[in-house]
Amino acid sequence: MPQRDLEILTRQAMQAVRETALFLHQEVSQVKPGQVEEKHLNGLVSYVDRTAEEMLVERLHRILPEAAFITEEGTVEQAAAGGLQWIIDPLDGTTNYLYGLPHYSVSVGLRAGADMLVGIVHHVPNDEMFYAWREGGAWCNDERIRASNRNTLRQSLVATGFPYHKFSRADGWFAALRTFIAEGRAVRRYGSAALDLAFVACGRFDIFFEYGLNAWDVAGGALLVHEAGGRISDFQGGNTFVDGGELLACNPAVYDQALAIIMASFTDKPA
Repeated sequence: MPQRDLEILTRQAMQAVRETALFLHQEVSQVKPGQVEEKHLNGLVSYVDRTAEEMLVERLHRILPEAAFITEEGTVEQAAAGGLQWIIDPLDGTTNYLYGLPHYSVSVGLRAGADMLVGIVHHVPNDEMFYAWREGGAWCNDERIRASNRNTLRQSLVATGFPYHKFSRADGWFAALRTFIAEGRAVRRYGSAALDLAFVACGRFDIFFEYGLNAWDVAGGALLVHEAGGRISDFQGGNTFVDGGELLACNPAVYDQALAIIMASFTDKPA
């Protein structure tokens, strides 16, 4: 797809994201305890997630009718591998949202085969729209963004996600965390992988790692990191980070150091 067409497509998808984000904002204080379910251990869902997903699917389908969908809440038939795929999370950071913490996002990625073409992450409470299209750079609210240039681990602010329902690799995660705490600047855990990736792309974080992820957690942010000049991989330095359940994203100067720590800590493979 030509780059100009990708830019137009990205901006159309951004409007669909804005409309979905407006719904999230309007409903933020309306959800009652009886309207919240636990779909798996520590994984909450409400009518807001499902309605937002239906809204986003309907709008994206109008933009690109030939594309299939991979979604978190399963409100539409899920895509098989290959072809054009929208990979979406209508509310990344549901627990934050339900508990009144202003850190949640809408995440949208468009993939053709193995190639990410479009990535959008909207930080709803801050009204920050992060977006990228392939070979078009990474942007936030029409300003170009770049990964940071801090070049030592001691200077690096590290982000992660706590293991909260897949504990089989927790020992590796604790080992990596211990090293980053001892050798990095500080560690943060905010509860939205999509925003963590956006923050690597704009230089707020230098390193982000997490396992137990799904494609919809990372598809929107992965292209942001790449187009912002960052580096992104799985825990072995490979390229299975969208579907493989594990991800390391860094500024390019500290990637090799961070990958060495991850590889030394996680000696197993993802389940």
